[in-house]
Amino acid sequence: MSRVFSAMSISADGYITGRDPGAGRGLGDGATLFDWYTGGDVPSREFGGFTLSESSVRVFDTLARRAGAVVAGRTTYEDSEGFGGGSPHPAAPVFVLSHRPAPEITDRQTLITTGIEDAVAAARKAAGDKDVALMGGAVVTEALKAGLVDELVLHQVPVLLGAGRPYFRELPEHVRLRLVEAVPAPGVTHLHYEVER
Repeated sequence: MSRVFSAMSISADGYITGRDPGAGRGLGDGATLFDWYTGGDVPSREFGGFTLSESSVRVFDTLARRAGAVVAGRTTYEDSEGFGGGSPHPAAPVFVLSHRPAPEITDRQTLITTGIEDAVAAARKAAGDKDVALMGGAVVTEALKAGLVDELVLHQVPVLLGAGRPYFRELPEHVRLRLVEAVPAPGVTHLHYEVER
């Protein structure tokens, strides 16, 4: 069965955006969280236009190749201006989780309004023998609550943003993680965790 993972950039104080994110503003003043995408001289083989450090490209491309489908939250979808009508991943379909209608959804995207379990199930079916990637703090939190997450990768950027959207929302109990790998790289440390059950 496919695995469910999230791989997101995060500040040292736990934010995935800066202040005032939104449509037309992207991550607000948190764009520095993605400087490592273009801070090196090794081109990504999976995402055109990305040039990463040698250490980062190995981690990034491995994760990108694993993703067969993406589940994104409505806020992430709107902040990203609907991913331009496509997907945030060049080869994986996107499933947008929302509790309200989304008339802007295109025929290249799938809206799921019945909860995280249904969104992950639909994404698993589309992913085939590949994995499901989660995008957005609320989506990851809901998937953790439902016991659906197998791995978390935190691309931790050495910056304190001081405000913005936090990665994790309130959880009903502790979630224990086991560190699988820590890869230091210029401008980011890639922390790969397994979720313990």
